[in-house]
Amino acid sequence: MNWFVKLTEEVGRASLLALQAVYFLFRKPPKLKHFVSQFTYIAAETSLVVLVTSTFTGGVIALQTYSTFHRFNAEYLIGAVVALSMGRELGPVLTSLMVVARVGSAMTANIGTMRITQQIDALEVMAVNPVRYLVTPRLFSTTIGVPFLTVLSNVAGMFGGWVVATKLFQVNEYLYWQKMVDLTEFYDILGGLYKAVVFGFIIATVSCYFGFYTEGGTEGVGRATTNSVVTSSMLILITDYFLTAIIF
Repeated sequence: MNWFVKLTEEVGRASLLALQAVYFLFRKPPKLKHFVSQFTYIAAETSLVVLVTSTFTGGVIALQTYSTFHRFNAEYLIGAVVALSMGRELGPVLTSLMVVARVGSAMTANIGTMRITQQIDALEVMAVNPVRYLVTPRLFSTTIGVPFLTVLSNVAGMFGGWVVATKLFQVNEYLYWQKMVDLTEFYDILGGLYKAVVFGFIIATVSCYFGFYTEGGTEGVGRATTNSVVTSSMLILITDYFLTAIIF
C-alpha cells in the first residue's frame, strides 16, 4: 500500500509542477530568448540522431514488407506501408524516445545539479520563481519541438524506404510514390503529430520533475536521470496505445 501512496504523491507533485509551468506560460511568460535557446538546443542535439534512426527504420520496414508483398505481386504498396507506419506510429514514438535519451536526460541532470548545488534556492532568494525560469521554457519548447522533429523523422523514413524499395528491390519509383499518396490520408500524418505534442509534454514534465526534486547529492542526480529516462519511455509507449485507440 505504501507504494500506491508514494506513486500518488509523485503523480500529484508532477501534475502541480506542469500546471504551474503552463500558468506562467500564459500569465508571466519568460523572455523569448529562453524559449529560443531551449528550442535550438533540442533541434541541435536531436536532429541528426532522428535522421539516422528514421532513415534506417524506413529501410527496415521496406525490407520486411517486400518479402511478403512480393508473393502477391504487390511490391508497389511498400511506399504506402512505410508512410502509414512512420506517420502513425514509428515517427512520433521513435522521435520521442530519441528526445528522451538526448534531451530529457540532460534536462534532468541540469536541473538536478542546480538543485543539489542550491542554485534553485538562490533563485528563490532573488525573488525569481524557479518554475517560471527553468520549467516553463523547457516545457513549451519540448512540446512544440517534438512535432517538428517528427516531421523530419517521417520524411527520413520515407526516403529510407524509397532507397531500399527502388534501388535494392527495383520497385517502380512512380508506383512507390503514387501509392503512398493514394493510400495515405492527411489525417494519418496529423494524428501522428497530435501524438508528438502529447509526448513532448510528457518528456518535459517528467524530466523537469525528476530534476526539480532531486535529492542525495551527485548520486541522486544519477538516480534521477535514470528514473527520468525510464519513466518517460514507459509513459510514451503506454500513452501511445491509448492515443492510437482514440485518434485512429
